[in-house]
Amino acid sequence: MQYDYTSIGFFTFDCLGRPVTEIPPGGNTYFIEEVAMAVSGAAGAAAIVAAKYGMKVLAVGGIGDDLMGEWVIRRMGQFDIDTSMMQLCPGVGTSSSIVTTRPDGQRPALHMRGATGAFVIDEDDYDKVLDARIVHMGGTGLMDRMDGERSFRLMAEAKRRGRITTLDVFAADRKDMENVAGLLPHTDYFIPSIEEARALSGLTTKEDIGRYFNDLGVRCTIMTMGEAGAYYHHADGTRFHMPAFEIDVVCTCGCGDAFNAGFAAGLLQGYDPEAATRLAQASSALNATGLGSQAGIVDLERTLAFIEGARTKSVQAA
Repeated sequence: MQYDYTSIGFFTFDCLGRPVTEIPPGGNTYFIEEVAMAVSGAAGAAAIVAAKYGMKVLAVGGIGDDLMGEWVIRRMGQFDIDTSMMQLCPGVGTSSSIVTTRPDGQRPALHMRGATGAFVIDEDDYDKVLDARIVHMGGTGLMDRMDGERSFRLMAEAKRRGRITTLDVFAADRKDMENVAGLLPHTDYFIPSIEEARALSGLTTKEDIGRYFNDLGVRCTIMTMGEAGAYYHHADGTRFHMPAFEIDVVCTCGCGDAFNAGFAAGLLQGYDPEAATRLAQASSALNATGLGSQAGIVDLERTLAFIEGARTKSVQAA
């Protein structure tokens, strides 16, 4: 196959600053310590982490005809990501965020949806888009023109061609469940946050949520839970809770997206479920040690070294 990883969906330009404790009143100015730019989003951040881990990556999404879009393409090119399927969408800007990172790493943001809602993958593009060992869809719920039947057909075709499929969402409400449910029968690994999983399912415990999504056709659900770690729930009965790593948090922007790419790297390395999830958890942890998506991740070798030397937290209930 031409690619190891196709990353489809939500690509955004982020401008981040820290530490931000409040917005200045009126036209005043407060001074902060650090400003950074990053390609983020459930597809964009995952694409860059995957490339840092040595995968050959195809990026599929939309940008606007603006400076932010130019920078997103240039930045991905620095990691040898193939951006030939990134569409220039007329009449809209590049999806962009102003991220105000708090001292504890939380990151309230102001976001312009932009081109993520404007791109479309035609069936004529399937041969290239799906020519990857893993097909990742990241940002369901934001892709206005792709969400629904177009995404269902694309993921169904990926499975028909024998690809490994992974899914991440931008969903915070039960009303988004219909859109997600149409993708789950064609998804090998569904990787929402615990908050997204609860909002979608209407359920509380991770075990009940895992069973609920299995019943809708997904093979495996992996819920990211921040400092509580991650929970793996497979239809074959494999279930475990992976603890989080002890780190000094700088910024949590993109942690779930780094988890997605880390898990994919584990699959491609032939890791068992626990080892793949541990690599994903380590990727998420390292991501949080820098300002902006992927800032704390260097390469696969250093992430593996981090796993060997880092301490984990005790497993927390969630």
